[in-house]
Amino acid sequence: MQTTPEHDERIAKMTFASVYPHYVSKVERKGRTKEELHTVISWLTGFDDQVLQRLIDEKATFQDFFDQANLNPNAHLITGVICGYRIEEINNPLTQKVRYLDKLVDELAKGRKMEKILRN
Repeated sequence: MQTTPEHDERIAKMTFASVYPHYVSKVERKGRTKEELHTVISWLTGFDDQVLQRLIDEKATFQDFFDQANLNPNAHLITGVICGYRIEEINNPLTQKVRYLDKLVDELAKGRKMEKILRN
């Protein structure tokens, strides 16, 4: 299942700040913590808490968010289906990175062990 150019553009323009509260509520509803969420985001992007907060305050788009990220070299190990798309088959690099993040948040919410989530 391939993404459309319209879908990719919509994701690129979406702000991280608009999605972040949903990530927090999803993991907290399932008994995980905001700190664990930040650990997962930091593993993928290299951002510390201060940079993450700055990006939220600036209402950075996902395009800006991932342009500033130092993607983890093991990110390619994140595979599977999220939002109806097989991550490893997504051709648009930005959309793939956003789906990496979605998949990590989903795994955290489902109670997967942190060392498995972080591909250690």
